[in-house]
Amino acid sequence: MFRTNWCFVAAFSPLLLCSSGCTKPPATDAVAPPVEQAVFSSEAAAEPSNEYPLPAIGEKVADFSFVDLRYLPRKLDEFGDKKAYVIAFTNLDCPIAKRFMPRLKALDEQYREQGVQFLSLNVGPSESIVEVATQALQADIAFPFCKDFSGEAARALGATRTPEVVVLDAEQRLAYRGRIDGSVRFAGVSPKQSRADLQEAIEDVLAGREVRVKETTVDGCLITFPQENKTPDREVTFSEHIAPLLQEHCQSCHRPGTEAPFSLLTYDDAAAHAEMVGEVVLQQRMPPWFAHDEVGEIINHRSLDDEQRQLFADWVAAGTPEGDPAKLPAPLELPDVDWQIGKPDLLITMAGEQQIPAEGYIPYRYATLPYVFFRDTWVQQIEIHPGNRDVVHHCNMAYVTLENGKPTEHFITGFVPGGTAMILDEGTAFKIPAGAVLILQLHYVTAGMETTDQTSVGFIYPKGIVNKQIRHMQVKNQSFAIPPGAPHHKVVAERTLEKDSTGLGMFSHMHLRGKDMTFLAHYPDGKQETLLIVPNYSFDWQLAYRWEKDQKKFPQGTRIECIAHYDNTDFNPYNPDSTVTVHDGPQTYHEMMYGFFFYLEDEENLNLTVDPNTGYVLENEPPENSQAASSVEQELLAQLAVAKQ
Repeated sequence: MFRTNWCFVAAFSPLLLCSSGCTKPPATDAVAPPVEQAVFSSEAAAEPSNEYPLPAIGEKVADFSFVDLRYLPRKLDEFGDKKAYVIAFTNLDCPIAKRFMPRLKALDEQYREQGVQFLSLNVGPSESIVEVATQALQADIAFPFCKDFSGEAARALGATRTPEVVVLDAEQRLAYRGRIDGSVRFAGVSPKQSRADLQEAIEDVLAGREVRVKETTVDGCLITFPQENKTPDREVTFSEHIAPLLQEHCQSCHRPGTEAPFSLLTYDDAAAHAEMVGEVVLQQRMPPWFAHDEVGEIINHRSLDDEQRQLFADWVAAGTPEGDPAKLPAPLELPDVDWQIGKPDLLITMAGEQQIPAEGYIPYRYATLPYVFFRDTWVQQIEIHPGNRDVVHHCNMAYVTLENGKPTEHFITGFVPGGTAMILDEGTAFKIPAGAVLILQLHYVTAGMETTDQTSVGFIYPKGIVNKQIRHMQVKNQSFAIPPGAPHHKVVAERTLEKDSTGLGMFSHMHLRGKDMTFLAHYPDGKQETLLIVPNYSFDWQLAYRWEKDQKKFPQGTRIECIAHYDNTDFNPYNPDSTVTVHDGPQTYHEMMYGFFFYLEDEENLNLTVDPNTGYVLENEPPENSQAASSVEQELLAQLAVAKQ
């Protein structure tokens, strides 16, 4: 069949105080900090008491877990056999932690091939995984950045400050705990060369000898642990506080008949799933969002802010009180679950059912829809409608013609869970050319039982004048080779806009090794702008990111660059095989690198009157277009007749 580049979601539519209780030995070459540094320096203030026992040097540390950038709970054992582990406790705002990032990067690059596994664990109470992933990306650090939401890892290892580091040997026995080195203090960089504490500890562990200096003091910021079993100091009820948030951020998906695993329309719904809702809200994995907030002007952001997340936490901690039902907001008028676009003007259904097994991996499947567009057809709304939402992970659609049988060049739209139908603004439409047939690429997942799917596609024709045709560039690279075991392999591509354009939005597509993607604009005047950072790409949630209408302008000659990284290590939980070199290819065990850039051409003014019943142009149609359509129809009918024989 054909190779495809897809997975567009069709969303360019109106879619610790840590307390050790111990006194650590002074660091070599330590310099007494000024008085104003006391809050940041363990040398200037006694460590608070700690109800948790401090692990001793030489002891095997207690088992602990942490959360990776895919929101999965992980353990050290999942790294495989390592000669040493270096765990650095970090956050986003500690100045000393920031200054040590280049040093940690250099040490990782020096010792990675010697069997040393580096790991950063973020302990910032309100810092999101998207922010943590962005920190790693901007520092160009290859080793995993993860999150210690509960403080479990910090307590298990006895960490009290950032950027405190811990070194474990191959048996996960505590070999070193303390600072990276004494070169960076709160007031700045030390003018004299200091002892390389962390590096010497690594060398000692690799050599199989006792670490010479086992503990050092740490300049840095105290870790603030989450408070357990805290009673809220305010009244938070479902009716007054939680229901409005669910309406604004959750109910468009979490209702009967959708892909969401449970409904959140009523108090009983929310109370029955309160602990789960509380966890995903705390971790900021719901509502799903994978773009960094500080770049771009993205309008389809649905995430909760800090105060809203705290309301959920307080409600769960208080025992999920319902409150006064009279204070409930009026129910939302939600789009029809069956068809977001309403009753389609044209409905095309797959010719037969797809048989889905009860278990196992299902390669991409392809289906040609049984319909031929004999004339140029303009459509304003398109919706891919899975026949069985339990098994359709995502579906993408493109067209092919007699002249061009490569759907990679003619992507139209797609479906992913939580996505929206393609609903274009008035005056804008998509043209399906004469002679086209539609191809579906379907990614199925199993649901624990044998079942079937028969997906349909619905179309709405324009009901007014069409002035603009929606266009997209595929910023792609198909010649990469990702080495075995590579943790942070870089792939770059770029395309240039040929005319003055207005941007609609962006969408990134990779497969299971995809790690991040950044969109940059290089303007003709030499300026550069970061348009989008997706620092923790998710194959399961391939979202589109839209700009406000008519707000993002790009002059002719603007280069759109996409930079992606791939994780081909064993620690990637979805990696099909970390031992192979990975190339571009259509299946999920291959990889892809596509950045979609959607736009309109500013000077275009088509002024087309379209038949609202057929999608055909009614006025000013050149005679040759009608003749061409007739010729195409005759040729296609002849081919179909041959195919039926």
